[in-house]
Amino acid sequence: MLRRQLLLGAFVLLPLFGGCANNAQTSENTSQVASSPAKSEIIMGLIPAEDNEEMLAKFEPMRAHLEKKIGMPVKVFQATDYAGVIEAMKRDRVDIAWFGPLSYVLAEQEAEAEAFAVGVKEGGTSTYQSMIFVPADSPAKSIADLKGLDVAFVDPASTSGSLVPSYMVKKSTGEMPDQFFGKVTYAGSHDAAQLAVKNKTVAAAGSNDITHDKMLEKGLIKDNDLRILETSDPIPGSPLTYRADLDPETKAKIKEVILNAHNEIEVTGYGTLARYEEVSAQDYQVIRDIVQQLGLQKEEILK
Repeated sequence: MLRRQLLLGAFVLLPLFGGCANNAQTSENTSQVASSPAKSEIIMGLIPAEDNEEMLAKFEPMRAHLEKKIGMPVKVFQATDYAGVIEAMKRDRVDIAWFGPLSYVLAEQEAEAEAFAVGVKEGGTSTYQSMIFVPADSPAKSIADLKGLDVAFVDPASTSGSLVPSYMVKKSTGEMPDQFFGKVTYAGSHDAAQLAVKNKTVAAAGSNDITHDKMLEKGLIKDNDLRILETSDPIPGSPLTYRADLDPETKAKIKEVILNAHNEIEVTGYGTLARYEEVSAQDYQVIRDIVQQLGLQKEEILK
């Protein structure tokens, strides 16, 4: 199971949007959810964490493998923002989806999404980290030095590109980002947020280590373009999910194929992965707690 690591210090364990118990039980109460008829094809949704073509390329080997193993077409759905994929699952237009931790928690509430697998890196960890980046020559030495300046986040429903940076700002300054910064814009993807810092169109940006390492490897940014101003504690990894009312046989096949894919192919996904392992709703309680700590409403996140 996903390693449970306490994120960003100690939290008061409060329910997300007043519904903690319901959230945690979503994946356990599937027997009470009416299953939809057996499918003739599967639609996989991908949030736009990076460039859409990049995301398609990264997930293509897994899509093709899943299609072969379950014996039915697997097609990909992409939206222009995180909320679009959540809405598509809510309307039964997406059967399985890759979400970030926060967008999964929202999809759990809005679309009865069930987390079932998460990517594991070569070192055996499935966690990642949020980072606040500034230009390499920025005089800022702490978040406090960014007061009144313009910054870029990724998407309101991004965990490492919005939720956790917001917590880091609140913890450091006592203010929420919209109070502390001059202007907060949403770049739409992690790579776009980091490029905004490189091009100095913003004074700082929130993003994560996975995309940062990938961009360095590809030469899209260089070490002397950006500087990491602050790094979060480990965040639970981004899960693969399916709709609660997908028929049980199809869900079982999908889960088995994903969890055993490393025995047959080189698995791919967000970041460099060795395999997928099983997760459940409880593994993401820390995300619900951060939302509660910040007093965020789902209308703010899904805007």
